[in-house]
Amino acid sequence: MKDYTVGIEHNELKASATKRNSAHMLPVCDWLADLPENTQLTDLIEVQFKNTRKGYFHNAQHLPLEKGVKVVVEANPGQDLGEVVLTGKLVELQIKKNKIDASRYEIRQVVRIATEEDLERARQAHAREHETMIKARELAKSLGLEMKIGDVEYQGDGSKAIFFYIADGRVDFRQLIKVYAETFHIRVEMKQIGARQEAGRIGGTGPCGRELCCSTWMINFSSVGTGAARLQNISPNPQKLAGMCAKLKCCLNYEVPVYEDASKLLPSRHIELETTDGTWYFFSADPLAGNVTYSSAPNAAGNLTTISSARAHEIIAMNRRGEKPASLEDLHLATPEIGYQTGHGDVTRFDSKKKKKHHRR
Repeated sequence: MKDYTVGIEHNELKASATKRNSAHMLPVCDWLADLPENTQLTDLIEVQFKNTRKGYFHNAQHLPLEKGVKVVVEANPGQDLGEVVLTGKLVELQIKKNKIDASRYEIRQVVRIATEEDLERARQAHAREHETMIKARELAKSLGLEMKIGDVEYQGDGSKAIFFYIADGRVDFRQLIKVYAETFHIRVEMKQIGARQEAGRIGGTGPCGRELCCSTWMINFSSVGTGAARLQNISPNPQKLAGMCAKLKCCLNYEVPVYEDASKLLPSRHIELETTDGTWYFFSADPLAGNVTYSSAPNAAGNLTTISSARAHEIIAMNRRGEKPASLEDLHLATPEIGYQTGHGDVTRFDSKKKKKHHRR
């Protein structure tokens, strides 16, 4: 049975995670925080734990909480320590956005604002995470399980640990949980993550020279397909399209809406252009420049001619009227020649001229 540890703990590992702490992630902008009646609308708060693991809790004691405050919250079992990232009306909108059914899960409460003893206890628990992860990998390998322990997160009071694992298929880890509980003397919870989430937790530098988006600011993942590369005329080379996680790069989706809007202005690739010279077939297109390249041979590059999308639509309209232009290119529009008059195009025309000094012999 799944253990819902911290309130309505929506596991945003479907989103990305930071490399070390949640401060690097792009938080929700609480634009209602300055309104005095904001916290009076609801007592719900959003608390973030390690990386992007979040939960929602009731501030039943009406503690003076604001963004960045460390709080101790109820957990199952014991207590956990996290950081307040959102308060007020926007918390209800976040619950709705993440499609969390508040009627199904118990919303736990905030116990108190974290004291120095709470922070020290949490630091001691988190200091055990790396050693536990290495040992957990060895135990999983000894049992012959096809899985990898990607990260370990201890609860704030050290009574429980969440083991994040990566696996291609279904894994029966019931025996592994017993071994972990006997070895580490804690309560164990297993959560599966994907390759993208693992890359976000580990971090790294992409081929662009910047830190990975999934480890700095991304909080949601969307599916990336090869159609995004074809739309942008990117060579379908798997080695260049794959990121550090061996999946298609998330940045392939960044400019897709722009290309989709620009492609709507281009003629259909299935329409052939008829001229007195012959039939022309669609070869390629540059959506951002608004140009279309046609070939005189189907499925081959022959006598490639590039015209604007406006000219292509004009020829299509002429063909529908039964007319054929002399050629693809618009001969009526001559390219204006840009010339400069003497002195007006000289880059030194604004330089002050020095007067010659006549020295008396």
